[in-house]
Amino acid sequence: MDALELLVQRRSASRLAEPAPEGDVLQNILRAAMRAPDHGSLQPWRFTLIEGEGRDRFSQLLEQAAREAGEDDKRIEKARTAPFRAPLIITVVAHCEQHHKVPLWEQEMSAGCAVMAMQMAALAQGFNGIWRSGVLTESPVVRTAFGCREQDKIVGFLYLGTPQLKSSTTLSVVDPAPFVRRF
Repeated sequence: MDALELLVQRRSASRLAEPAPEGDVLQNILRAAMRAPDHGSLQPWRFTLIEGEGRDRFSQLLEQAAREAGEDDKRIEKARTAPFRAPLIITVVAHCEQHHKVPLWEQEMSAGCAVMAMQMAALAQGFNGIWRSGVLTESPVVRTAFGCREQDKIVGFLYLGTPQLKSSTTLSVVDPAPFVRRF
């Protein structure tokens, strides 16, 4: 698949199983993230890999965060089981610094671009994933566990693995016209 086809055919995969990207494949995914647009060369991102027994610890963390947020039993269970959706999860934190030329929002966007680059690199190598965020990215319990400072933001959890469902149909071509205007 060439680069343009990869971009216009990209779809997230929510059903992921072993194997997870590892070795050179995983290094390529992380290297792709490091090429995200980065005004000021601040490298405003930090990655935490969660796999193996780390998923058990992450499960306990999300369950605790959901309980402390006062979630109902159904949401607590969903939080507890979330880490088992994929064999590898990469938590991406926008590690932001006050800068006279680069506002915090731009640093957060850069970290978001890193997530997209990682998912595209995974897809290019035969894997796939899904980018998840939600209320637990703002949880003080979760933020503390990932070493977030006040100005940092968890931009999401990138779940990666081997896709279990193959699309039987080709994606329709998306017409960008309704989303575009000329100035």
